[in-house]
Amino acid sequence: MTSLWRQTRSFPPAVRLLMANQFAINLAFYMLMPYLAAHLAGGLGLAAWAVGLVLGVRNFSQQGMFLIGGTLADRFGYKAPIMAGCLLRTLGFGLLGWVDSLPALVAASAATGFAGALFNPAVRAYLAAEAGERRVDAFAAFNVYYQAGMLLGPLVGLALLAADFRLVCTVAAAVFAVLTLLQWRALPARHGDTADGGRAQGVLEQWRSVVANRPFLLFSGAMIGSYVLTFQVYLALPLAAADALGENGTKVTSGLFVVSAAVAVVGQLRLTGWAKKHWQPSEALVWGLAAMGLAFLPLALAPAGSPVAVLASLVAAVVLLAAGSAVVYPFEMDTVVALSGNRLVATHYGLYNTVSGMGITLGNLGTGALWDFAQRRDALWLTWAALTVTGLACAASVAALARSGRLAAQPAPSRPVAV
Repeated sequence: MTSLWRQTRSFPPAVRLLMANQFAINLAFYMLMPYLAAHLAGGLGLAAWAVGLVLGVRNFSQQGMFLIGGTLADRFGYKAPIMAGCLLRTLGFGLLGWVDSLPALVAASAATGFAGALFNPAVRAYLAAEAGERRVDAFAAFNVYYQAGMLLGPLVGLALLAADFRLVCTVAAAVFAVLTLLQWRALPARHGDTADGGRAQGVLEQWRSVVANRPFLLFSGAMIGSYVLTFQVYLALPLAAADALGENGTKVTSGLFVVSAAVAVVGQLRLTGWAKKHWQPSEALVWGLAAMGLAFLPLALAPAGSPVAVLASLVAAVVLLAAGSAVVYPFEMDTVVALSGNRLVATHYGLYNTVSGMGITLGNLGTGALWDFAQRRDALWLTWAALTVTGLACAASVAALARSGRLAAQPAPSRPVAV
């Protein structure tokens, strides 16, 4: 914690505020969301399809709107979307606890999702702009706060849930209300570099210029698999825990979430420092992605009939997956900025997140289908082997991009000189 505090204090006040902001965002989000499905189904008695609709709308309104959020941030500055996102999530979380009709629940869910699409690209672009040449270190520290919020949020939510789900929603909404006021009072206004001031350029022109950035698109495509692998903490690993450990699978899954977040919180700064010392940024990406893929190898080799072996393999998988993700994340975020040429950074982040979200959806469909196929044939190792190959293919793709020079920083656009 001492090293984290030292690292945090070495950044400008705006960066420190954004890190604290992200911790509070995740704290509030994860104190509510893990328990929302149970509230909808048990507390309100909604049918399973209605629960799926409410949760799906939230995911779609966030993943599908990242490009919109990034575009708005580049056109109107970073502060306004951050404030608007926090305010919108205040309203959304407040409604989730106090309404019981399906249309109102869908509207609240959509609001909470779009809120994330507003502030996520803006926060990352603001952080990159303020950190300057120390972007990798800034994103490493940022991820510690991000993961710490994920770690503590469910515990706080569980404690509040003992009283009432409405209290969980009210407290989560209050956190976002405080964040809205804090951004308004303390966060300086900041505009990104759009080469023309942003306002004169149309939205379609913004999008065309980003889509025309071929190295960025290739990198976005190469990194899709890493998000599919990361999401397996929510899909394949819980399925494996339930399959091998029965009714104890839920407890094991909760423990895996804690282990994953704890690895990132404890190890992020050390792993980033070591990687910076020994590897080039592209090498850190390659080795981190390879580690994420190899994380699933112990599960492929574990004896199917041994719960102890499966449990040990699950823990090993989560630790290696979290460590690989911790290595990748700060260099990945830095590479997006480098490939953007420091221009329309939030729009680049928005499109990057949209592509990743689409990849997660398709990857989950493929993983689920493969799991069913493998389970019917008593060959679950096929699922783990496919995930391992996915990680290694991502690593090979990034290595190929690096060798071809496509991961080199793009030159900033030239500006006319005022006479």
